[in-house]
Amino acid sequence: MPEQRVLIISVSAGSGHVRAAQALLESSSQFKDVHVRHIDVMTTVSRGFRGIYSDFYRHLINHAPALWAYLYKKTDLAQRNDMSTVLRRFIEQRCTRKLIRQIAEFKPDHIICTHFLPADLLSREISRGRLHCPLWVQITDFDLHSLWVQPHVTGYFAANHEVAFKLREHGVAESAIQVTGIPVAPVFLENHDRQTCRDALNLQHHLPTALLLCGGARIGSVAEIAERLLTTAPQLQLIAIAGNNSELLAELQQLSQSNPARLVALGYSGCIEKLMAASDIVVTKPGGLTSSECLIMGLPMLLVDPIPGQEERNGDYLMERGAAQKAHDIVSLDYKLRELIADPERLALMRKNLLMHARPGAAHQVLTHILEQ
Repeated sequence: MPEQRVLIISVSAGSGHVRAAQALLESSSQFKDVHVRHIDVMTTVSRGFRGIYSDFYRHLINHAPALWAYLYKKTDLAQRNDMSTVLRRFIEQRCTRKLIRQIAEFKPDHIICTHFLPADLLSREISRGRLHCPLWVQITDFDLHSLWVQPHVTGYFAANHEVAFKLREHGVAESAIQVTGIPVAPVFLENHDRQTCRDALNLQHHLPTALLLCGGARIGSVAEIAERLLTTAPQLQLIAIAGNNSELLAELQQLSQSNPARLVALGYSGCIEKLMAASDIVVTKPGGLTSSECLIMGLPMLLVDPIPGQEERNGDYLMERGAAQKAHDIVSLDYKLRELIADPERLALMRKNLLMHARPGAAHQVLTHILEQ
């Protein structure tokens, strides 16, 4: 059987789309006679376009969430022939010529898009007779925005049956929809012993542990949240992640010096799955990928500061299924976290609900489906 060439295309507007692509790339090692490549669209465009598309998105969600909520809803309701849509597509096409050249050079047998931008762009390439391979779309949230739905798409991979239902409402044939879940990295599918993971972090075995992944949440920084919890919840130990924020890491490390037995302060972590395995609950934003990882790990979620639109809808999905709770401010977070860790039966039920809705085989299922076509 000749080698099949699979191109996965993401967009680094938020990390989830890229992480889903990387999960598919890593999972492809399980298949023979397959050559897989991943391209982030933002690495192929000019600095100006990247600033408008990716950096401006980050600025909006951090500093003008109400405006982002308006744009999210407006684009969800927009028609394909609206002037704003036509103008947007014209600009995108002019700015992504390097991407089109890289696709032509790779000569893929299949393309998987984990973001709607390349799906939209390549759908138009197919309509003009300039692209001939099957085009697949992996939806990376638990709800559907209309920008994901494009003509000339061979098939969609949906996070759940509600997304599949909405795709059908948009006119997508049932045969073109697979309910797979959202791909996560293979390391999340491995068995991670909780006590071993706690030992590696010098955490106490008997204390409940909360993992703080909430980034620059508007309810307070990770350091502010950690400081409050260290004071109000003496029965709790914390793992606090600063990511690439060196100033935040310094604050956390200083706080850890005063509480060495109850706070582990880390910067960017390449083994988040082990931190999740060591924890009883996570304080986080409900991104599609983080939520999927927590579902697979059976890690109860306390949600903070969701991005209006996609993350709010992800949060609704998780809370409706008893897998998460939501805190609106730091006082509410303090109360709900302490309430949860004081109720092991409730945490156990949340873990059961998480695992019930987890789809750990998503990446393998997606690749198997397209390679069998």
